[in-house]
Amino acid sequence: MSDQRNASLAEVDPLIANAIDNEVARQANGLELIASENFVSEAVLEAAGSVFTNKYAEGYPGKRYYGGCEYADVVEQTAIDRAKELFGADHANVQPHSGAQANMSVYLAAIQYGDTILGMNLSHGGHLTHGHPLNFSGLSYKVFDYGVSRETETIDYDELQRIAEEHKPKLLVCGASAYPRIIDFERISQIAKGVGARMFADIAHIAGPVVAGLHPSPVPIADYVTTTTHKTLRGPRGGLILCKEEHAKEIDRRVFPGVQGGPLVHIIAAKAVAFGEALRDDFREYQRQILANAKALCSELQEQGLRIVSGGTDNHLMLVDVWMDGKGITGKVAEKSLEAATITVNKNTIPFDQNKPFVASGLRIGTPAVTTRGMKEPEMREIGRLIAQVVHEPESEEVRTHVKRGVAELTARFPLYAKRLKRTVTEVAKR
Repeated sequence: MSDQRNASLAEVDPLIANAIDNEVARQANGLELIASENFVSEAVLEAAGSVFTNKYAEGYPGKRYYGGCEYADVVEQTAIDRAKELFGADHANVQPHSGAQANMSVYLAAIQYGDTILGMNLSHGGHLTHGHPLNFSGLSYKVFDYGVSRETETIDYDELQRIAEEHKPKLLVCGASAYPRIIDFERISQIAKGVGARMFADIAHIAGPVVAGLHPSPVPIADYVTTTTHKTLRGPRGGLILCKEEHAKEIDRRVFPGVQGGPLVHIIAAKAVAFGEALRDDFREYQRQILANAKALCSELQEQGLRIVSGGTDNHLMLVDVWMDGKGITGKVAEKSLEAATITVNKNTIPFDQNKPFVASGLRIGTPAVTTRGMKEPEMREIGRLIAQVVHEPESEEVRTHVKRGVAELTARFPLYAKRLKRTVTEVAKR
C-alpha cells in the first residue's frame, strides 16, 4: 500500500491517467466555445489539487466540528473576504459544491415547501433550477414562468409584471443560462416589491461582466444572489451565495447542515485564488475582451448567413438559429459536425423551438475560453467563418478537413497549458 501511495497516477491507474492526458490534448488542440466553460490558471489548478482534499471541515471558520482546521479557516475566510470585496456584498457563503446546490440553499432559506415561485422558462433561456418540472425546484414549489417576446426574443418585462401580479409569487427568480442580452435587474426588483416577493438573482453566467462593471449588478438590490465560480469568473467548478446581512444566518444554516456536510476545502482554496485573480486590474480588461469577442463572432456569423436569436448579444454568449424554420439543420447535427471538426459548442433550444430539447434548433456559443487563450476580434471572425462552413455543409469531409486545419493553426498560435501538454506528450511516449 505504501508503494502505491507514492506511485504516479500513470503507474497506479493508467486508464484514468490516459483519459486525463487525452483531455489535456483535447482542450489544448480544439476550440472551446461552450459558454459555460473556461480555462483556469495553473495556480487555480494547483490549489484544487492540493492536500486540502484530505481535510474535513464541517462548520464555518472559527466554528468547526473537527480539529485541525486552522489552515482551512485561513483558506475559507480569505475566499469569503475576497468574494465580498469582489461583488460588494454584505455576506458570502463560499461552500456550495455547485450552482444548483447554492440555489437549493436559497430556496430553503427564502420560502416554504409548496410556495409559489416565478422563474424564467428554460426553453427561453432560463435554468433548470428556476422551476423546471423535473428539477427539485419544480418538484418542491408551485411554479409559474415568464419568457421572451416572440417579436424581439428579449424578456417581456410587461408580461413578467402581469404574471407576477396575477400569481403573487413568494420568490421572483431571475438570471439565465442562455440569454444574450442585458437583464434589467432594477425593473425586476420593482416588480418583486410590487407583489411582495423576495428577489433572487442567479448570475452564474454573467458574474464576470458584473464584477467588472460591464453588466448591471443585482447585488445591491436583490435579497439573494448566486453564481457558479467557473464560467466567466474563471475559477474552479463550484457555487457561491451572496446576500444581505439580514439573510446571512439563515443562508449559512441552509448550506450547512441543510444541504451539505463537509465543504470541499481544496475547491474553496481554488475559489480564493480565482477571486484574488478577479480583483486584479487586468480582469476587467479580460471581461471587456470577452464581450468584444462575442460581438465580433456574432457579427461574422450573421455575415455568413446564420440567424442570431434576438439579433445580437450584450454579453459573453449568443444563440445561433441553425434550424431556420426547417431550411437548415438541427442543433444536434450542428454540434456533432462541429465536434468532428474540433470545435466544441452545445446544442440549445431557442425561444418557441419547434424541436425537442435533445434535438434543438440552436447552438449556444460563448467566448470566455477562447478569450482566456488570448484570441481577439480577428480570430473571432476567423472562427465565425469556420463555424459557418461546417453548418452550411455538415456532411462534407472536405470542409471538415479544411476546418480542422484552420483550428490547428489557431490553437498553435494561442497555446494552452503548454508545459502540461508537453509533459503529457512525454508521458504518453514512455508508455
